[in-house]
Amino acid sequence: MRINRVIYIVLDGLRYDVACSHMGYLHHLVEYEKMSRLRVESELPSLSRPLYETLLTGTPPYIHGITTNATIRRSTEVSMFDLVVKAGGTTAAFAYHWVSELYSRAPFQPMTDRIQHNPDGAIHYGSFYFEDHYPDTHLFAEASCWIEAERPDFVYIHSMNIDDAGHREGAHSRLYQDAVLRADQCLAHCLPRWMELGYDIVVTSDHGMTEAHNHGGTTQADREVPLFIASSRYVTQVSDTCVKQVDVAPFVATLLGVPHSPAMTAHQSIPLKEEQRDGLVT
Repeated sequence: MRINRVIYIVLDGLRYDVACSHMGYLHHLVEYEKMSRLRVESELPSLSRPLYETLLTGTPPYIHGITTNATIRRSTEVSMFDLVVKAGGTTAAFAYHWVSELYSRAPFQPMTDRIQHNPDGAIHYGSFYFEDHYPDTHLFAEASCWIEAERPDFVYIHSMNIDDAGHREGAHSRLYQDAVLRADQCLAHCLPRWMELGYDIVVTSDHGMTEAHNHGGTTQADREVPLFIASSRYVTQVSDTCVKQVDVAPFVATLLGVPHSPAMTAHQSIPLKEEQRDGLVT
């Protein structure tokens, strides 16, 4: 099976309105119709670990069972990593250590689990950090090195500096806005090369952030996050209509050209170009 390369980026804690006002490079691509921007409403609870699982399996928390940040165990659902491996592709993750706990091994052991090379696992190449303030610049540099060396078919990148800044000083703070600007600059450094290598790009977030330095509730600040897509297989658009967060993973699977898991919902709210749809959905 031919797999289309995709880099799936989650900027933890990035709320929709601040993404719209402070991500200048991504909106440069949007202005020139090289990238689409959509609005996503996160699942509830609007917490990190439950939504990592939703974004990587296409299932809501009541199904996947990761209902709190304190639920420390391996995922029991079929993940994007599993789908790519089953199709004969290669995978990589450069992410917070909770991702390792969900799809590699749990609990995370910093001395042994920081760098992973597991040809027989769901994640073939992995680099996992365990401090929320681990610099996004370092994370994206690591991902770039691995991508250049290994060219994995599916790459998952997950940064934490935006979320960390929001918990420290709130979503309207200079610290939070500066973290968003820095993440945008990281993408400005990396995306041109990754797109040159033939990767489709998907950028989103798990949840938003409130002025009170927290998230987990039902407000727009808690739940509304962006979805940026750069792919020749997608109808370029800017839309403020909310799409479902459970639709993101099956959409990414379709971009990759791998079959959906039985638990994934159809991605009706994120349509592909008509001429691409039949060849990718199985």
